[in-house]
Amino acid sequence: MTNKHLYSHPYIPNSHPNIKRQMLDEIGIDSIDELFKVIPEELHFNETLNLPKALDEFRLKRHVEAILEKNESADDMINFLGAGCWQHFVPAVCDEVNQRAEFLNDYAGKTYEDFGRWQSLFEYQSLVGELVDMDIVNNPMYDWAQAAATSIRMAGRITGRTEFIIPKAIHPEKLVIIKNYCAPHMTLIQVDYEKDSGQINLAELKSKLSKNTAAIYFENPSFLGFIEEQGQEISDLAHEHGALSVVGVDPSSLGVLAPPAHYGADIVCGELQPLGMHMNYGGGQAGFIATRDEKKYVEQYPSRMFGIAPTIEGEYVFGDVMMSRTSMRDRINGNEFIGTMTALWGITAGVYLSLLGPEGMTELGETIFQKSKYAMKQLSTIPGVKAPLFKSAHFKEFIVDFNDTGKTVEEINKYLQENGIFGGLDLSKIFPELGECALYCVTEVHSKEAIDHLVHTINEYV
Repeated sequence: MTNKHLYSHPYIPNSHPNIKRQMLDEIGIDSIDELFKVIPEELHFNETLNLPKALDEFRLKRHVEAILEKNESADDMINFLGAGCWQHFVPAVCDEVNQRAEFLNDYAGKTYEDFGRWQSLFEYQSLVGELVDMDIVNNPMYDWAQAAATSIRMAGRITGRTEFIIPKAIHPEKLVIIKNYCAPHMTLIQVDYEKDSGQINLAELKSKLSKNTAAIYFENPSFLGFIEEQGQEISDLAHEHGALSVVGVDPSSLGVLAPPAHYGADIVCGELQPLGMHMNYGGGQAGFIATRDEKKYVEQYPSRMFGIAPTIEGEYVFGDVMMSRTSMRDRINGNEFIGTMTALWGITAGVYLSLLGPEGMTELGETIFQKSKYAMKQLSTIPGVKAPLFKSAHFKEFIVDFNDTGKTVEEINKYLQENGIFGGLDLSKIFPELGECALYCVTEVHSKEAIDHLVHTINEYV
């Protein structure tokens, strides 16, 4: 500083008064206030903010750590919450690779600064493609909800139609995202589920299909944990009406369940978080989309994809595929606007899949099946408790019915938390027709002792 009285904030670029003065002079104004003339005076805050005394870096760090220590995380508690972000074991190598500087410090990467990023993402695409038995996989998106919404928009462009059908057994927050993302170009139509099994009501589905239907979207396993056993019938109905079958999938299930491509799916999407990503509050999510290698699908992807090609020197290089279809090439005519993506999680998923391989994914799926089946069986021994609610096969998640216990899910979850357990997601408000029910999640990380402790604690309370 040329003047010791001038103040520059250590964490805010261009905050030095001399620099701010140069910027104001450059755009021809006397003060920053002139930039806000369009805002009515009555909306201006002209008082002094009541802020506490500034802390130095050390004290600020201690203050924030003290706040964070009030949280109870899945590391401190036995956790049976899932509902879109699940607790899986993360091999150490996943963190070791995704924290390498050449991956961590660059957003997208170019040929002159890539250091293997494009090849890593190509390998991720190849591994996910093998898992879902599809040819083309995109660079990861924000999360499953965005991947599902984008898949439906793709179906609308491919078919030239404006309606899509979704089952009611879907996470309401995901439904809102899909609806918002597809509006105003596409109209949402919902179809109910069978009350005893949770399966899509095929009779109602048939009645709602029309010449305007672009796609039927369903998830397998469903949000409520049951396996949709009518996948082929649903896909056939879509194709009979000239629509596409779009299926959302949890990839951790594909070591034991057939991939959606085997029962007629045209577009597959889902969540990568189970593949080597820690649960994070507000992060650690990544969505993917996969299709067959057909031009009508490939040209409708809005996101980046990486391919491999030989050079005239006999080497192989990695690069963007059909970049002209993206908003990065054409902001006005791109399929959809695509901004920051979650490429780092794609690299992580690639590490995870290469580490486990086909046998590891099968072992993972079998372990989850066995442990969740044991949990359902033991919970059903508690008087007044029924698990699962639906008469269907389940994977990883299932509904526990507490309606006959005389206790609310809120009361039960509070008691569980007092005893070191996070209970299942309370469904009483988001699916009120189910009454006092909760969605429980069991994965490979849950030991027999943890499940027995859950059962004992619930039995003790109800």
